[in-house]
Amino acid sequence: MQKIKLTIANRIYPLNVPSEQEEGLRAASKKIEIMIRHYEENYAVKDKQDVLAMCALQLATQNEQENIHEEKSSSKIVERIEKINQSINEALDL
Repeated sequence: MQKIKLTIANRIYPLNVPSEQEEGLRAASKKIEIMIRHYEENYAVKDKQDVLAMCALQLATQNEQENIHEEKSSSKIVERIEKINQSINEALDL
């Protein structure tokens, strides 16, 4: 475990994390800070809680879109495998 400090929305969050997670956590923290800056600069949002809610919504939406894309890709892969299996079974029946 490693002790790190992340700053999000002008607050410091001390965390104890496995070393292999540090890079991902720092990247996520940086991404959130960029999103916060974007919302504050481009929208009339003054309350940090509102800004953080919008960041959470954006990140959750991105995650859901990726999941939907993966599910569609997985379905196509399963279809292809089933067709290949069917072709193999037909070839074996000859």
